Amino acid sequence: MSTGGGEERRARAALTRIAEPGDETVGRWLRERGPVRVLRALSGEEELPGVTPRRAAGYRLRSARADPDADLAAVRELGGRFICPGDVEWPAQLDDLGDQRPIGLWVRGRASLRPWALRSVAVVGARACSDYGTQVAATLAADLTERGWTVVSGAAFGIDGAAHRGALAAAGATIGVLACGVDVTYPPSHARLIARMAEQGLLVGELPPGDHPTRGRFILRNRVIAALTRGTVVVEAKLRSGSLITARRARGLGRIVMGVPGAVTSALSEGVHELLRGDGLLVTDAAEVIELVGRVGDDLAPERRGPLVGRDLLEPEAARVLDGLPAHGGANAETVAVRSGTGLDETLGRLHELRALGFVEREGDSWALTPVARR
Repeated sequence: MSTGGGEERRARAALTRIAEPGDETVGRWLRERGPVRVLRALSGEEELPGVTPRRAAGYRLRSARADPDADLAAVRELGGRFICPGDVEWPAQLDDLGDQRPIGLWVRGRASLRPWALRSVAVVGARACSDYGTQVAATLAADLTERGWTVVSGAAFGIDGAAHRGALAAAGATIGVLACGVDVTYPPSHARLIARMAEQGLLVGELPPGDHPTRGRFILRNRVIAALTRGTVVVEAKLRSGSLITARRARGLGRIVMGVPGAVTSALSEGVHELLRGDGLLVTDAAEVIELVGRVGDDLAPERRGPLVGRDLLEPEAARVLDGLPAHGGANAETVAVRSGTGLDETLGRLHELRALGFVEREGDSWALTPVARR
């Protein structure tokens, strides 16, 4: 249930049209006064302490144009809803943002946001990405969703879009955190992708229906991505990439920050490599990501090692005798003993053992590697 009734929900909906996302002043007032009183103050009915006349005038100008009933009706027509702190669907981890916590969230999609966000990972990166970055992001997202994790990103060009598409292709869960209203298609060329996310996944935004993105809103949107998820993976990023802002916010919130390395000659990976030189953790696939963001002791990634071959299973003495045989041709037991540094009796015993295992063959007094052992 919500912590407030219909009046508080209506007030919060109005405030999303009056205040910019992440407005700490309004966030502090909400904490101290509650949404109904804050709305009255911003509308000019109560005093606004500590605010310049110019800023107060801006709040009041926007307040005069706010129509929360129309916005709530518009999102309902989309099959969406407006959720507030204290609602069952509200992800409590967003409270870590303090006074920058969203006033409320406009949501499209049938799934419930809170359970999807409980096991979620952000996959972000460069807008102008390489084919390598696209492939890595899509594969990583698909594998994460197949293992029961939700992929969160910003629905932008490049890595964001690749991550969403990878999750959708695997029929997995994905959340697009928008810097505009959930009814606005941005970027326009992602119309089909955004429509699929609204149908199969979730679209989430702080801005009311019809509001359009700005540069500042993209940057502020990143704090929601960082707070909503257990960790952030940066796939490709230049040194001034916006995805690094998400990573820094995630680190500041105590979340896991990860990076996928790229070629050392690629400018698109310079930001990731700088991240990895600091507090970022190197990951190469979904198993490694889940090992870091999952519960301690669960979901451990498999140990990385080369292929296991037959001689790896031999006891050290037997392996030493095997190494004493020439690569081509044969040798008698005495020669093998000298080359392996073992006694003659020990060498003979190990040669017969190796013969039984298929590693060596015997012709008279000569011992030689089998074709399998040579390979």
